[in-house]
Amino acid sequence: MAARPHWLFGDQLGPHFIDPRHGGPDRDAPLVMIEARSVLARRRFHRAKAHLVLSAMRHRAAELGDRVTYVRAETYREGVQRAVPRGRLTVFPPTSRRAAGLVDRLHRVDVLPERGHLVTREDFTAWADAHDGTLRMEDFYHRVRRRLGLLMDGGDPRGGRWNLDHENREPPPSGRRALDLPAPWRPTEDDVDDEVRHDLDRWEREGRVAFVGRDGPRGFPATRREALSALRHFVRHRLAAFGPYEDAMLAGDPAMSHSRLSAPLNLGLLHPQECLERAEKALGSGDAPPNSVEGFVRQIAGWREYVRHVYWYFGEDYRGSNELGHRAPLPDWFAELDADAVTARCLSTVLAEVRDTGWTHHIPRLMVLGSRALQDGWDPAAVNDWFHRCFVDGYDWVMLPNVIGMSQYADGGRMTTKPYTSGGAYIDRMSDLCGGCAHRPGDRTGDRACPYTAGYWAFLHRHRARLEHNPRMARSVRGLDRLTDLPETLAGVRDRGDAAP
Repeated sequence: MAARPHWLFGDQLGPHFIDPRHGGPDRDAPLVMIEARSVLARRRFHRAKAHLVLSAMRHRAAELGDRVTYVRAETYREGVQRAVPRGRLTVFPPTSRRAAGLVDRLHRVDVLPERGHLVTREDFTAWADAHDGTLRMEDFYHRVRRRLGLLMDGGDPRGGRWNLDHENREPPPSGRRALDLPAPWRPTEDDVDDEVRHDLDRWEREGRVAFVGRDGPRGFPATRREALSALRHFVRHRLAAFGPYEDAMLAGDPAMSHSRLSAPLNLGLLHPQECLERAEKALGSGDAPPNSVEGFVRQIAGWREYVRHVYWYFGEDYRGSNELGHRAPLPDWFAELDADAVTARCLSTVLAEVRDTGWTHHIPRLMVLGSRALQDGWDPAAVNDWFHRCFVDGYDWVMLPNVIGMSQYADGGRMTTKPYTSGGAYIDRMSDLCGGCAHRPGDRTGDRACPYTAGYWAFLHRHRARLEHNPRMARSVRGLDRLTDLPETLAGVRDRGDAAP
């Protein structure tokens, strides 16, 4: 009997998705890939994101050769019908609820056991249920490390501590425009990229799709070979410096010491296990210190796995969470990535990074972009959609918990213990972005009032009744009583409205 065809989604591009071991497709199973234009037509994605996804899919199809049927169709349903007119096919679990619902509705697709992650949904559900829904990433992270033997010495964490975060909160080196590190890995475009760019240009001219952001050179891996090169480059040249400066920002160094591996990981070009193994090997050889390796392991084995499972565990209703009652629409300058309209240097710099590359690291996302949205009370669903569309590594499972839960605190604390926002003093301490700015981080009022400082106090005032009972926020809320200029601060925030700060 001939092997059933197997459908590969565009984020299932690594070799582990066609390995027949552990319940995968048969070694001789024909493969199907579908490039559905409706996905791009549905939303205004960042041009760099659309390019990366199509480039990665077409590169993978070229590698697979005659084994794959690559269909370019308007919809997935049409593509399946053209590729496999009759009979059943198999697929690994899609990573989004929308795609999973489509697979269910097709009625002739058999879903195989999941792969590409460290923890199964069943294992996470058992852990979460045992905690009565009170989920904290730190507890989950310990569990993953124990089960996988990551940075462990028998039953204890190597070095005696699970968490080395206190060593990983250094401000950037004083007087430096960039860290003293080799530049991040970059790809070289090829004929496939030329074809993708030509197609995207044509579809835009025809009015079939519309994008935000600029069409710069592809900045992230689109093949397995490129992804492995990027991983090796990071471990060899940048991992050692990752820990101390993982929360720091420099205007002239958008990547800092970050790996930029989230995009190939989320495309399925890398397996998280191999990233962890290389980092742990670097620790063992003395090429990277414990705090840097633990910080990197925490991001992948802790936060990335945790976010993925929270997405499924909390259910679809989580998408509509809005415990703070924020309803304001995204202002046009933000939605359109109009960095030139912004006076605040931190926000202008970060928004320009997103505009030009579709990427910035986690602190600008959380403490500059997300904090602006939270302070100004923007609709969390719209903020989530923006992050999903505008980042090359943005997928539904990635952004929904990160934005709704952590960034916008729209779930009221189901995922994190406090809102993540701050005044300008934090940005000033952790970056060089306040230097040369028209605003002063210490000013709440006046012509040079910092929008983050004023916005922070306005946010606390607006939600005082809720936040004064939060153990991690109570002290900050009490600070409102010491502000003799609170009325003027609030008036300044109201006068600014949704204008670019």
